[in-house]
Amino acid sequence: MAKNLLHKQVEVMFSGLNNNSATKTLPEPGTLKENLSRLVGNDKSGSKAIQKSTLSQFATASVEMWHRSVHSFLVSASLTKASPLWSSVAGYYSSHYSIRAFAHLLGYFQLYRKGCIIRLEINGSQYICHILKKGSNDREHKFYWKIVKRNSFFASNPFFTLNDEFQAQSDSGHRNKANYFDHIDGFPQFQILDETYLKQRIGTIAGMEVNDAPIPIVDSYPDINNVQLIAYHRLVIFRNFIDTILRDSNRFWKVHRRPNWCSDYIDFQVVQPRYTTIYSDFR
Repeated sequence: MAKNLLHKQVEVMFSGLNNNSATKTLPEPGTLKENLSRLVGNDKSGSKAIQKSTLSQFATASVEMWHRSVHSFLVSASLTKASPLWSSVAGYYSSHYSIRAFAHLLGYFQLYRKGCIIRLEINGSQYICHILKKGSNDREHKFYWKIVKRNSFFASNPFFTLNDEFQAQSDSGHRNKANYFDHIDGFPQFQILDETYLKQRIGTIAGMEVNDAPIPIVDSYPDINNVQLIAYHRLVIFRNFIDTILRDSNRFWKVHRRPNWCSDYIDFQVVQPRYTTIYSDFR
């Protein structure tokens, strides 16, 4: 998808959220999944028209998924000393939720129980869902990452990968070691969560300068610094991306770009890498 087409798609997705109060515009849990499931019915292929209200749900699903990313990052940072195991797992899910947020912006949604994938197309005032059969390699933790990495807008960005679990540097490979390896051991004396430490830890992560994309190293588990650093950069990239397209024009995004439940702890600032233009103007 060309840059200008992606920008237009995002603008149209969010445009339907600009009229009502932005504080109560998130749909009920599972709304988009249920709507798309009804649309698909028993079909495994083909194309069907959708209403603009469903189109807007791609936007709200994307933003809510980003909120999950921010929340998971706070959990990861909080558990840095208390539990490297759960800190690394939460950090991974922070990254995964950011990637999935981008994939929904690109117009993709996987219907697991239906065994199919929805691809959105905006053609003028027509909004079309293409129904694609889910392949054997389209597991969620590969599918959404693949969608983002193969998009021309993100393909050359080293902060986005295909998430190959068998690589030495791999988000999912590092997560798999925390979840599935035997004898990882190394559990510290448990320390209760500390608000002051959380703020300090996020400040440390935000102040780290990177020379390369800090993909976690599987054999260095628990590679907490890289897990949290890459997760933090990804969630900031998402926020900056939407900011660049919508600016201050969208009421919904103006409210949800800085959730009140995290505003005391995170300011979404980073030391921008010198070697890449990932934080340059997205236009």
